[in-house]
Amino acid sequence: MEDEISRLIGQFYQEQTGDGSWVYPFEMGIVTDCYTIVLLRMLEVDGEEELIKGLVRRIRKRQESNGAWKLYQDEREGNLSSTVEAYFALLSSGYINKHEPGMQAARDFIIANGGLAQTQIFTKVMLAITGQYKWPDFIPIPIEFMLLPETFPLNFYDFSVFARSNLAPLFILADKKFTMPTKQMPNLSDLLVSETDSFFTIEERREWRSIIDVIEQGVEALLGLPEELHQLALTRTKDYMIQRIEPNGTLESYYSSTFFMIFAFLSQGYGKRHAIITNAVNGIKSMICQIGDSPHVQYTTANVWNTGLISYALQEAGVPSLSPVIKKANQYLRTRQHHKLGDWELHNPNIEPGGWGFSDINTINPDVDDSTAALRAIALSTSQNSDYLQIWNQGIQWVMSMQNDDGGWPAFERNVDQQMLTLLPIDRVEDLVLDPSSPDLTGRTLEFFGNYTDLSKDDPMIKRGVNWLLDQQRTDGSWDARWGIYYIYGTWAAVTGLLSVGISPHHPAIQKAMGWLHKAQLADGGWGESCNSDKEKRYISLRRSTRTHTAWALDVLIAIATEVTPEINSGLEFLTQQKEEAWTRKYPKGRGMAGAFYIHYHSYDSIWPLVALAHYKNKFH
Repeated sequence: MEDEISRLIGQFYQEQTGDGSWVYPFEMGIVTDCYTIVLLRMLEVDGEEELIKGLVRRIRKRQESNGAWKLYQDEREGNLSSTVEAYFALLSSGYINKHEPGMQAARDFIIANGGLAQTQIFTKVMLAITGQYKWPDFIPIPIEFMLLPETFPLNFYDFSVFARSNLAPLFILADKKFTMPTKQMPNLSDLLVSETDSFFTIEERREWRSIIDVIEQGVEALLGLPEELHQLALTRTKDYMIQRIEPNGTLESYYSSTFFMIFAFLSQGYGKRHAIITNAVNGIKSMICQIGDSPHVQYTTANVWNTGLISYALQEAGVPSLSPVIKKANQYLRTRQHHKLGDWELHNPNIEPGGWGFSDINTINPDVDDSTAALRAIALSTSQNSDYLQIWNQGIQWVMSMQNDDGGWPAFERNVDQQMLTLLPIDRVEDLVLDPSSPDLTGRTLEFFGNYTDLSKDDPMIKRGVNWLLDQQRTDGSWDARWGIYYIYGTWAAVTGLLSVGISPHHPAIQKAMGWLHKAQLADGGWGESCNSDKEKRYISLRRSTRTHTAWALDVLIAIATEVTPEINSGLEFLTQQKEEAWTRKYPKGRGMAGAFYIHYHSYDSIWPLVALAHYKNKFH
């Protein structure tokens, strides 16, 4: 155990960058790589052939033997949308011929699974922009929706900030029914296998009729001539995007919103070399990292998140807060605290900024999880350096103010949980449009308050958080999650949070969670959970353990235990003997949207084992 702790500490010492941060790939499949090839070809950007060849190499490597591409290794058969995106991008590159065996196999898979009509909504939008798919005659949300006031029962700010950043450009594109076919792009008409190919089915239209009725009533009540209102809505939507462009040119630091923003401005007459578009492309290119021998276009960067977690993990493992590595890391975090008001203020007025964002380039979109990660990292520095005290106080106040009315904590904004929006015809729509309280964020926030502040367990804020979290426990003893995979992550966050604020290890909820974890332990001594869990909403184990899942589960058992148990010993053995298989290291442990976005954090297999081993050592040695 000591050797493994030392190895991990040494690894982090070695990999810290000059500015004090840690930079690891934020890897999310191939979608961004595919879209970047399409984007560069559509914009006819010169001088990027080596990048395009590298992206082609990466995409081809990930194709399955049946011709499909997957979002994660054990996804059933393959993922239709990913396969369509890969097929289109490879043909668009100009370096791959559709008659190659791998491309013919991909085509067969696409047709066998229903063709372009069965892809998810964002894939259809990309295909419509490129002239491969027809925009729907009927747009469920007209752009005038942007003009509805915040007092209206349903308005733009009822959507999550992530949804808004993607929907704003989509409103413009859909309003214009913008398409920009180019001679170099391939023709996918042979993949339209049904004459009724459409964005939305008749059944879907019926399901969300109620939401459309509310929107239509609101739009009809707007005062003004239709054309004037239309132009005002367009202007407001463009302004919304312009005001949220980050210094690196991306829209709120997200790849997808930036991609759609580029085409939204093109649809409004902006030239391909306009500064906004050039800066956006450069922003996307600035997020390219190298994985093995191929480039990968990251969806965003994860520097703040990684640095907060690693600084915390090192300190848990006994690295002094005054050591150069921690001082450099915390100085970096200090420079990334937000000082500008963002959209979060709309639902949480009269609070000063003080949170942290996820990405190195994020300046206006803080979140609760990154904020508590940064605060954990700088906690000890506040008593050694008075400069950190103000940072600490602002951060604490901001996190406290973000508690939802139901008692839990969201990611980005308070009380963004308008259930009517889940009627929209988008797969797993709740992950896109809502930002509700979640067990993982609530548990992590309680853990922070319990272990790093002097708040009493009887504090009303803490009690409301505890009550909400206990209410969310599933009948089998687990909790689900919003940002990790899935029941193991949620259970880890919930239990460690509850214990830190005074809930007894003997509490029935804690004992039930422990029993669930015991049952989930695998024969190799560790734990491993499939991404299928979050799609099917039931626990599905991997056939082999992962270091990250094992560390989370082990950390729970260590926190509960008064003595070392056989289950703990088996988990320790798995981590310290590095018994994991190669494929589990690349398995996604994070999630953004069920069935669409899964994240392989390259840092997690080192961070969380170090935390679990340090907690074991601190408690039992």
